Amino acid sequence: MNFLFEHYKGLLNLGFWQYVVVTVVWVHVTMIAITLYFHREQAHRACDLHPALRHFFRFWLWMNTGAPTKEWVAVHRKHHAFTEREGDPHSPQVFGLKKVLLEGAELYRAEARNPETLEKYGRGTPDDWLERNVYGRFTYTGIALLVILDLVLFGVPGIIMVAVQLVAMPFAAAGVINGLAHAKGYRNFATDDTSTNLWPIAIFIAGEELHNNHHAFPSSAKFSMRPWEIDLGWLHLKLFSWLGLAKIRRVATPPVPVATDAPTVDLEGLKAVITNRMHVLRAYTQRVTLPVLRREIEALGENANGVVSAVRRWLSWQPHMLDAHARERLAELRQRHPHFEKVLQFHAELKALWEGAHTSNESLLADFKEWCARAEASGIQCLQEFVAYVKSLRPSPLPA
Repeated sequence: MNFLFEHYKGLLNLGFWQYVVVTVVWVHVTMIAITLYFHREQAHRACDLHPALRHFFRFWLWMNTGAPTKEWVAVHRKHHAFTEREGDPHSPQVFGLKKVLLEGAELYRAEARNPETLEKYGRGTPDDWLERNVYGRFTYTGIALLVILDLVLFGVPGIIMVAVQLVAMPFAAAGVINGLAHAKGYRNFATDDTSTNLWPIAIFIAGEELHNNHHAFPSSAKFSMRPWEIDLGWLHLKLFSWLGLAKIRRVATPPVPVATDAPTVDLEGLKAVITNRMHVLRAYTQRVTLPVLRREIEALGENANGVVSAVRRWLSWQPHMLDAHARERLAELRQRHPHFEKVLQFHAELKALWEGAHTSNESLLADFKEWCARAEASGIQCLQEFVAYVKSLRPSPLPA
């Protein structure tokens, strides 16, 4: 009894702030394990982790989440396959934001029990002796081990610590990322879903909050796209790569302009445009659509700042995702400003090029050349300059 009383603060006997630091670091390691191992390596094959690091993350996640790799990966891949449609395991558009935010973990577990989901979307995940006989078989044993370890090392404060450790991931990953990141926030890319970026909470969610960037480039190991966006998962991955513990396979970087006076587009340039189409469409909005609208408004002697800011936000969404007010306002602007209407039509035609059915690369290239020729003949300077930009694009190399 005296031993228990003397060690009520656990074998480590830490001070208050030491308990706080340990808890924050513990939760952070769990989030890094989820984003690097579960998400970037296993679900999307964007990187390859060293076997030692991979096994550490597997053990850590078994102890902190009880989720086998196959289950997590399968549910996440199905989310990408059915984003915001019937079949999406945790879409706020299907289930409602409140349910996903507060009951996201329950939605995950319900889908993880679906054998068809595991069979179809869980392929390629570890299937060794440990996975079959320990991690996949005794899913709650790891959590029990965590509870015992916390109580032994940290004593009575360990009760609060284990509660934080076990609640943080379901709330942050299953709730905030799957819920708020499909409902609130800003968008860099006009993806076909409602994914958004949340900022600045990267220190807590390790880059996973840059959800719109991820949906635009699912197979990219790097989630940040703008200079002020923080992706702690990427910073950890770069460190592990430098230490020889990881290999980065794919990164979505903007296409590289190599010549400003290219006379035409070849297949290599077309490949760069299509591969980087999300970057290209964003560049079109920034370089063509918004400047043209600004010039037309200012030519009438009006202040364009508020209108351009609103239109920038509206154009980051697909038309059917806008509310009635935004759709009506855009229709008014298109009717009032003919050049704005014209560049929006060119934008739609450019997007339709790679979404349409083409019998060959040569057919697609011919259609793209025809689009470029009409854009150059449009008489709109911004559009003509954009054609010169796309003609100069070449595929980006993998960053060192």
